[in-house]
Amino acid sequence: MEHIELFFKSIFIDNMIFATFLGMCSYLAVSKRVATAVGLGAAVIFVLAVTVPLNWLLNEYILKDGALVWLGPEYASYDLSFLTFILFIATIATMVQLVEIVVEKFSPGLYNALGIFLPLIAVNCAILGGSLFMQAREIPTLGLALNYGISSGIGWFLAILAIAAIREKIRYSNVPAPLRGLGITFIITGLMAIGFMSFGGMLTGGDEGAEASEIGAPVMGVETEQLQNESNNTDKTISVLDNQTLTKE
Repeated sequence: MEHIELFFKSIFIDNMIFATFLGMCSYLAVSKRVATAVGLGAAVIFVLAVTVPLNWLLNEYILKDGALVWLGPEYASYDLSFLTFILFIATIATMVQLVEIVVEKFSPGLYNALGIFLPLIAVNCAILGGSLFMQAREIPTLGLALNYGISSGIGWFLAILAIAAIREKIRYSNVPAPLRGLGITFIITGLMAIGFMSFGGMLTGGDEGAEASEIGAPVMGVETEQLQNESNNTDKTISVLDNQTLTKE
């Protein structure tokens, strides 16, 4: 259940593009054609799927405070967290170089279409953001780290694929001249981000409803008891007044 929750949350709720707006440079530049967007999206999925688990291992066994205890008790006080950015980026750059070699070898057309943006995956903030979010959220296991890397990449892939498909269709639409190009792209991205925000209720709506009902039940019970007490007091007052009236008569 934890894996399923993390998977859907990373794709729809914490989407790299629509929730945190990371990786916007490649998202805007390479989303003019669906074929190019698919190639870059697949490369991002692969890089995130490999680098997030690798950086999890680096963080757990080398970087965080006390991680070197496996070398011996005398290393328990070492804290190498100041090397986080250097090692994370080195891991990402290595994987991106591997992707670049593979794409150039097996798909020269895609390699030429992606151009400078393929090696720029190494400094794509969505890639580094995936590893830093993994570290900040203290993901407990390697399996969850792998899940988070793949699902975050899929979320980025869906975002660039959706905007590429829309941009291909919108070429034949009557867009006002001042909004053509990046203008209408930013507007569409904002609207899609609002749409993805609606997925936030998938994992929180039921819990909030349950909490509200639990809170509301005692409150309603107290209010009902107060009304009953007030009604009884009113009845007693009326009864006393009636008895006094009968006595006078």
